[in-house]
Amino acid sequence: MIDLYTFTTPNGRKASIMLEEVGLAYNVYKIDITKGDQFTPEFVAINPNSKIPAIVDRETDITVFESGAILIYLAEKTGKFLPADQKGRYQVLQWLMFQMGGVGPMFGQLNHFKRFAPEKIPYAIERYEKESLRLYSVLDNQLADKEYICGDYSIADIATYPWVAIYEFQGLTLDNHPNLKRWVETVEQRPAVKKGMAVPA
Repeated sequence: MIDLYTFTTPNGRKASIMLEEVGLAYNVYKIDITKGDQFTPEFVAINPNSKIPAIVDRETDITVFESGAILIYLAEKTGKFLPADQKGRYQVLQWLMFQMGGVGPMFGQLNHFKRFAPEKIPYAIERYEKESLRLYSVLDNQLADKEYICGDYSIADIATYPWVAIYEFQGLTLDNHPNLKRWVETVEQRPAVKKGMAVPA
């Protein structure tokens, strides 16, 4: 049994989508980051960095935090969504790191400055919107001849989808990125993705 500590953010949804995709049983513990739950001593003992998501695998007594590490752990545990051959594995891992180092941070900053910052700073909004659109183009080009980011569905798709899926929330459009738009529409139809995106309730 997996204990999942999460909230309704793109990073949190990566873990729940993955758990649904691989079919592992899991308990959900809602960590409401708007109320500071991530700073309680109980949660800091699980993740010293006070961020969601985190998992505790009761079967192996292994705790994993950081969403990318969680995806790799669950992929290796189940043998799913991460190729075994070296070339395929690193193709997926590099696109996972692209999400971790680019898509997540840049989209996250755009969300902050566009939707939540107490003061609207045009320079910041323009900077992060421009970079988000550039990343859209990188993904659009990658998907020009592939159904999924690395050909077959993988943890690279699972990591990236929750961030791209909020494009309307960010005030953006996918109309200029038809391959990316098609990919979003394909991924969102997966039953496990639908279930995972609804966690926590």
